[in-house]
Amino acid sequence: MKKPRIVILDIGTLSMTERQRAWLGTMGEVTSYDRSAPSEMYERACDAEMVITTKCPFDAELFDRLPKLKYVGVLGTGYDMIDIAAARERGITVTSVPDYCTAATAQHVFALLLEMTNHAGSLSASVHEGRWSAATDFCFWDEPLEELAGLRLGIIGYGRIGQEVAKIASAFGMEVIIRSREGQGDRDGFTAMNLEKLLESCDVVTLHCPLTSQTSRLLNEERLSLMKKGSRVINAGRGELIDEAALASALESGHIRAAAVDVLSYEPPPESNPLLKAPNCIITPHVAWATTASIGRLIDTTFGNLESFLDGAVVNEAEDFETKPG
Repeated sequence: MKKPRIVILDIGTLSMTERQRAWLGTMGEVTSYDRSAPSEMYERACDAEMVITTKCPFDAELFDRLPKLKYVGVLGTGYDMIDIAAARERGITVTSVPDYCTAATAQHVFALLLEMTNHAGSLSASVHEGRWSAATDFCFWDEPLEELAGLRLGIIGYGRIGQEVAKIASAFGMEVIIRSREGQGDRDGFTAMNLEKLLESCDVVTLHCPLTSQTSRLLNEERLSLMKKGSRVINAGRGELIDEAALASALESGHIRAAAVDVLSYEPPPESNPLLKAPNCIITPHVAWATTASIGRLIDTTFGNLESFLDGAVVNEAEDFETKPG
């Protein structure tokens, strides 16, 4: 039996082990590319029955040009670059990896939060610049150092990552508030509030919801204005969840005390992105997912998803969040 043709469109940010390469090779004839521009996708995928991608966008028009395509495996949790409804209409299965980086992303959320409250990175940089050696006293700090205990953390998106963030926050002694969705109340002992009340009452707000037409620019100028003066924002979800110009303005006015984001609306960001020059804004380059352990789980699960599909079973199928309430 002829092996199916498998094309990996953008493996450049990941490193496969020899074991993983050999495993994938047992499933089909594999061609891989480090990166594929949108203009290159059709030519590279036109004869493929299975495609694996990290960030390449697939819409209805492209699906129509790929009649051989049966399967798209997303190397990641998020799949907002895939038109799930269009894929389903054409009988194309889309899978993702829902929980490979849950622990890593939650850990990064607190790395960002602790930098906002304890300033370890900026203080270390100051020490290496010679400020401690030149100091009169045995210690120094430029901004107040704060405890997490007693702060109220609002979590928007109480899925796997949101739940892990809630557990860690509780261990720090934070009061956790989760955003209530339609038909949902308090969960796991945590108080649920609607979005507006959560924004008004929390000291820190962290975003973990999927990007949909309903959540695009969820934190816009109006909602940012509802937040407590001096509160903080964390985004390790999708950049488009925040109106970046509005957040930059809120940081400049001081209404939002600080922000820390691992994602931006365009990546890599253009120099014109307003958050790049906004005060009190920590930005990391979309690395919350990228621990060594997470990458290994990501690739293993992606290849496992494909192997299951070839064996006649579908696991980790992507959902169409646009059809879900909330």
